[in-house]
Amino acid sequence: MSSDGLSPRAASLLRTLVDMHIREGQPVGSKALHVESGMSVSPATIRSVMSNLEDRGFLSSPHISAGRVPTSQGYRLFVDSLLQTSPIDEAAIQALKHELNPSRPSSDLIASASNLLTQVTSQAGIVTVPRPTASQLRQIEFLPLSDSRVLVILVVNEREVQNRVIELSRPLTEAQLKSAADFINQRYAGNDLAQVKELLVTEMAEARARIDEQMEAALQVAKDAMDFQDSQEEYVVAGESRLIQQAGANDMDKLRELFDAFERKRDLLELLDRCSHADGVQIFIGEEAGYEVLGDYSVITAPYAQGTQPVGVLGVIGPTRMAYEQVIPLVDITARLLTAALSR
Repeated sequence: MSSDGLSPRAASLLRTLVDMHIREGQPVGSKALHVESGMSVSPATIRSVMSNLEDRGFLSSPHISAGRVPTSQGYRLFVDSLLQTSPIDEAAIQALKHELNPSRPSSDLIASASNLLTQVTSQAGIVTVPRPTASQLRQIEFLPLSDSRVLVILVVNEREVQNRVIELSRPLTEAQLKSAADFINQRYAGNDLAQVKELLVTEMAEARARIDEQMEAALQVAKDAMDFQDSQEEYVVAGESRLIQQAGANDMDKLRELFDAFERKRDLLELLDRCSHADGVQIFIGEEAGYEVLGDYSVITAPYAQGTQPVGVLGVIGPTRMAYEQVIPLVDITARLLTAALSR
């Protein structure tokens, strides 16, 4: 007997049925399963095994006489006991290595990881953004874009470059912006961003007392940029369009609920936080995640680190009928490559 007390025949048929459902997205009938399995047994035997698997909760019948589909329990048994992971395509590995180049700033590496996961898995990619314990200001520059908008270039820590477009409260000339940048760099370079923000508030009050409106406005731009840096996304999601492409007409309401969950963040952040404290790849199938909105989806994650310190989680979200044998190793290697890139 195999895992969960299934006979080798039942386990083989379940594996074949799951593979067919993942590939075709349709309920699998006994005749099609008989042909696909290549077993030298009667169709009646196939029907009997399918009925037994349904009784045990591994399969369900969405419609009368419409064939069977795997349940979350069926997918769990498949992933835990029947799955044979596929070797990762060499082209995919090279693409990941090229994009996760250690010479790139860590913020760029993390931001691009979700897009990479989408490209190589065809699912929605998700990456949590680590919160640095401290961010030191190295340099700030202002680049006027128009009378009302300015590009703020923040260089923090060793090599983090962050660009923010800020709306001006009043027009400022290029010379005024340069003077303000020079003032901030000379006084505050090397200080923690939180300290710099507090000091800027004091400087703004002093500029207001001097009726130096231009300096006050320029310092406000710098503070706004640092506030923006503090409020950056807690996670990055990419590839929502892939989920739309895979969804059927009857799935759109559930998909809207999932997208709403992306916006609300709380539930997903709680789930991803759980994953950050685990070792290796974590797989949540349907309701296993603990959230109703994920009932028809699977979440596959792996933590990533900087040096020996775990700093975040990356993974994919997609329909329960995703190609687990391909997606699981891709999530794993992406986390390993991102860790290697951040640790150099």
